[in-house]
Formats: sequence, C-alpha cells, structure tokens
Amino acid sequence: MKSQFLIAAPTSGSGKTTIARGLMALLTKKGYQVQPFKCGPDYIDTKFHEAVCHRPSVNLDTFMATPKHVRQLFTHYGADADVCIVEGMMGLFDGYDRDKGATAEVAKVLDIPIILVVDAKSAAYSIAALLSGFIHFKEDIRIAGVIFNKVGSPKHFQMLQQVCDDLDIQCFGYLPKHSALEQGSRYLGLDFSQSPETIQLLELLERHVNWEELIVSLRAQNSNSQYILPHRNISHVLIARNAESFSFLYQETIDSFQYVQFFDPECDVPSLDGIDLLYLPGGYPEKHLDALADNEACRKVIKAYADKGGQVIAECGGMMYLCQSIVTDNGTYPMCGVLPYSITARQADRKLSLGYRRFILDGKEYRGHEFHYTQFLGETPESVAQVFNAKSEPVDTPVFKYNHVLASYTHLYQI
Repeated sequence: MKSQFLIAAPTSGSGKTTIARGLMALLTKKGYQVQPFKCGPDYIDTKFHEAVCHRPSVNLDTFMATPKHVRQLFTHYGADADVCIVEGMMGLFDGYDRDKGATAEVAKVLDIPIILVVDAKSAAYSIAALLSGFIHFKEDIRIAGVIFNKVGSPKHFQMLQQVCDDLDIQCFGYLPKHSALEQGSRYLGLDFSQSPETIQLLELLERHVNWEELIVSLRAQNSNSQYILPHRNISHVLIARNAESFSFLYQETIDSFQYVQFFDPECDVPSLDGIDLLYLPGGYPEKHLDALADNEACRKVIKAYADKGGQVIAECGGMMYLCQSIVTDNGTYPMCGVLPYSITARQADRKLSLGYRRFILDGKEYRGHEFHYTQFLGETPESVAQVFNAKSEPVDTPVFKYNHVLASYTHLYQI
C-alpha cells in the first residue's frame, strides 16, 4: 500500500514549501518512488518537485478542473508511486471565494489526510487554540498530524508536544530555526535548474522529523485503483519550450496529446509541415528578447503558418511572442507580427494582473489563470469574448482570434 498525504499550513510563509520539498527529497534519497503534486495553478513549485523527485509534478486545481478530473489525475500519476505528496497553497482554507478552490477542498476531493505545518517561532501553548480551530473547523477533512517549524530549542519542542498531547493529534516532529532554511520572496523568473534542497535541510529533517512513522501511519487503503488519461483528438503537436521564455506547461496537458515535439524559439527553426497544433505556452520572453528577435527565421515560419490558417494556441508569454513587438527600457524588439499589438515590459508600466479566468468562445468554456506584469502598449485591444474571474466578475483581459489562432494572457487548462 502506498502512503499519501497533503502538506498544508495555517498561513503562507509557515514553511510548508520547505518541508514538502524536503520530505520529497529525503524520501527519494531513501529509495522511495515519490510522486509530487501541487495545489493550484503553480508552475514554479512543480519545477522544484521534479528536480528532487526525478518525475514530473502535477497540478491539482478545483476551479480549473472538475473534482472527478482531479481524482483521475491523482490516481493516474500516483499509480506506480510508493508515496504521493501533495503540497498545498496559501493557508489551508484560503480559496478564491472563502474556501472554494482552497487546499482543504483538494484534500476533501481526494479524501487524503493533511499534515499541518505550523510556524512556532513566537508561541508555545497558545498554539493549542490555533490548532484546535483548524482541527474542528471542517468535519469533512482530516488533519492527521503536525510538523512544527522554526522551533527555538528542544525545550520549546517539548512544550509544543504538550499541545498535541492535549489535543490528541499526532506530532511528527519539527524543524529548528536555521538561517539556511529562511527563504525570501521568490521571483518567478528563477533558474529552474537549481535545486533549493540543501544537505542541511535533509539532515535536519532526518534528525527531527519522524518520517518513517509518517509514511507508515498514512498508508492508503484504496491505492490499487488505476486510471488511464485519454488522448485528445489532436494528434501531432509542436510545443515551444525553453527554461524561461516558454516554460509554463502542465504535465497532464503534454501527456494528453498523442505525439508531441518540442522546439526552442530562441535558437530553433521548426518545420511546421504536418503539425495539427502549434502550442506557445507562457513564460518570460521579455527576459530573452535579444535571442528571440535575432531568430528571425523562426518568427517568419510561425507568422506564415498562422497566416495560412494553421492552428495555434498562445498563452501569456506565447501571446506576447505573437505580437508585433515588445518594448522595454532598452528598446523595441520585433516579434512574430501575427497580432498587430505591442507589449510593454518597461519598469514604469509594470502592473500585476493576477487571478483565475474563464470565458466562452464558439460554444466552449475555457478556464485558466492569469499572472503577469507586462501590459499592452496603449489602449487595451478589443476582445472576442468577455473574460470573467472566479467570482464571475468581468475583467478586461482580451482574447484574440485570428484565423485559427487563439491567444490571450490567460494560461489555459485543458486546451
């Protein structure tokens, strides 16, 4: 039987990412096949998961996908794993509308236990009130245990153990306060090739967390079911992929196509003969504009393909690449010219656009999310569909349709 659990926290910044990633690395080092998952539309933590587990991490999101689909993904990707670890997002009950879409909802959909990571830096027995509230707030989720973070001393930990004893909840250990484990805010343009795990983190986890008891006590009873992801009707897909410029991809999207090829728009000139779909995902093209602009042959091939009616899906960075140009504080860089717009990445124009998105086009509903600082230069272009956020409020994100090109700032799910 495999072990499976979700690592969550009362608030962001409690240390759940450090402990989730550390446990993934430690258990992989011990010889377990660890399948990582991430709650929400996060492309960054999944890269770290893959680096330490040596297998792709999969997003689980109850706004962008149905509960049935979330369960199918969990079953499919965890089928051959010894341990399935789901890393939560934000606070346990923080969703797009109260607790809708929150980590707790994912735990409920999957019916898996939760390990709560609690920052104990400035508290002792007062944590009993906090823990009691989280344990009893929702009866349809199971908080199976606690790992304390930023513990000041063995004596401090003894006081925290008393809390767990009085609440009759299992304590799986702690991480002490340590400067090497302090993480500042992460810019999403970080180098995915660098693993954040350190020897110190693994040593501290092995010394202070009872990981063996954790995986034994959280073994699933129904882990033998299997599910095969169906293929989409689109057969041959060419996907732009680069470490930063075009890197925001869902693994399950890649796996849903029958035949996939990749190319790097910074240095390759792809052949588009026989392609059913050209997929340009998001990323940070604004960080590699010299290379993208210099590869004029690639830009011309893509424009010719789109102008002749080739099917293209372009999301965020991919949509920027299809535009006329991208303007920065260093100058103006020509892009593909499929869309007659310019994007500004100038510091003075930076503005955060963030949130879930949905829209209906040609009778089909699309769902996804938006995260970017770049903006359209000048007036926001006209959209072919009204885009809404998770609360069904209209937003001014435009959607473009040109021939068989579908482009938007929205990162789409299940394209």
